[in-house]
Amino acid sequence: MKKFLTHRLVWPIAALLALIAINTISRPSFLSITMQNGQFYGSLIDILRNSAPLMLVALGMTLVIATRGIDLSVGAIMAVSGAVALTVIEASPDPGNLGVVFTAIAAAVGVALLLGVWNGFLVSVLGIQPIIATLVLMLAGRGVALLITGGFITTINSDPYKFIAGGYVLGLPFAFFVAIFAVIVVGILERRTALGMLTEAVGINPEASRLAGVRSRGIIWGAYIASGALAGIAGILYSSNIMAADANAAGLYIELDAILAVVLGGTSLAGGKFSLAGTVVGVFTIQTLKSTITFLGVPPAVSPVFMAAAVLIVVLLQSRRFRAYFHTAGRSALRPITRRPDAKVLS
Repeated sequence: MKKFLTHRLVWPIAALLALIAINTISRPSFLSITMQNGQFYGSLIDILRNSAPLMLVALGMTLVIATRGIDLSVGAIMAVSGAVALTVIEASPDPGNLGVVFTAIAAAVGVALLLGVWNGFLVSVLGIQPIIATLVLMLAGRGVALLITGGFITTINSDPYKFIAGGYVLGLPFAFFVAIFAVIVVGILERRTALGMLTEAVGINPEASRLAGVRSRGIIWGAYIASGALAGIAGILYSSNIMAADANAAGLYIELDAILAVVLGGTSLAGGKFSLAGTVVGVFTIQTLKSTITFLGVPPAVSPVFMAAAVLIVVLLQSRRFRAYFHTAGRSALRPITRRPDAKVLS
């Protein structure tokens, strides 16, 4: 039982189940799923669809954090990616052409990948602190997106592009399958090859791993490239959902949600061991929490406080020192008071 309770996934899963239970008690229809025209609808389906962009960003953030880094630029990369994709489609005389849509997606992901290369170059080659290196692109990225769109919100009308976020496959949202595919690919690369072990080695001790022959620079660089590419795909999902490129709103604060999802999943910000499964659970927990806040009618100005309090509780439950403190306090309270045989009793 002790080993079970100390597993990194126990408390994140418990938090997710608690949120589902609260929603089910508050609104019994929360778990209900209906089918119309071969497509599933319901609150759970909405959570699966809406969590897809965050899932992609959080996967990349997990790899970066595992190398002792951080990527604050993922939201800006999403904005640039959406701007590139919609600008290419808007410039085409036939926005509904599949070839044009595929070209736009390739261009958007390619630009996002280059931005990831830039972040990795600053961190792994020039040795700039990750928070500073990615802060540069975080501030400049949205300006770049505004330059691409000419300072306006670019809108398009393209059914193939709209299908990316709004379409259904086998009754489920297509965006959900995109996220699951990314999880499977990252999981195979990190857990079925030596790449995951090398990533953890670099995060635990970069200098020792370098002396052991591990090319830490390439590992770190690759993590930022992956983060940039995944953020680019997330930007495509976001812009496809609203069919517009909004440089100011696309991916706003998503880097904070991604970091929270990674931490909730049991991955330490100090680097080293990471959990992709924990990140997936963390993403669903955050998305379910947002749905709960919306349903309870919490004002938008107060919702960040509500969300921070819930996250703080889960993080404290994950802390071994916090649990050990209450375990020790509980044993002390239950311990009987004994008196030494030679102690005198005052009358």
